Amino acid sequence: MDHPPDITRLGAGRHLALLAHDGWEYVTRTTARGVVGVVALTPAREVLLVEQYRPPVGCRVLELPAGLVGDAAEETVLEAASRELYEETGYRAPDDRLQWLMRAPSSAGLTDEVVELVLARDVIRCGPGGGVDGERIELLVVPLDELDEVLGARAGDGVHVDFKVRLVPLLAGTTSPEVSR
Repeated sequence: MDHPPDITRLGAGRHLALLAHDGWEYVTRTTARGVVGVVALTPAREVLLVEQYRPPVGCRVLELPAGLVGDAAEETVLEAASRELYEETGYRAPDDRLQWLMRAPSSAGLTDEVVELVLARDVIRCGPGGGVDGERIELLVVPLDELDEVLGARAGDGVHVDFKVRLVPLLAGTTSPEVSR
């Protein structure tokens, strides 16, 4: 992300920096060029979701498979989507079944991070999934017509549900690649 020239760096960790500009404090990533989330659908119209413990919110969170773009090597958003999908779920989509959907800020008042959403159709299981480097990601394969019920049950168990998961029925029906820029 390009930052204004009069930006103040207030602090930094291994992967993030706290910046200030015009009285506004926000976080930026220092080790990746973006974030990708994947709406992954099996041929049976099941959606792949991942659940893992997230220290910032102190509980497990049900999410789309997602990750950083370009954190280890130069890659496109679609390449990162394919890699993250496989690492977290063990599923792959044929290259011609990956479709860019949209990009949007993840939390515009907190960070300059922008998430690119990709639709992966006809995904098939090719490996174990579960993440890398001890991520301990749990895979849920949920029929689209049971999504609300499953989300309600997980929320009832104290699991936070990422808002993007609630958009899955809408995004799964998207046919236009120009949803939003």
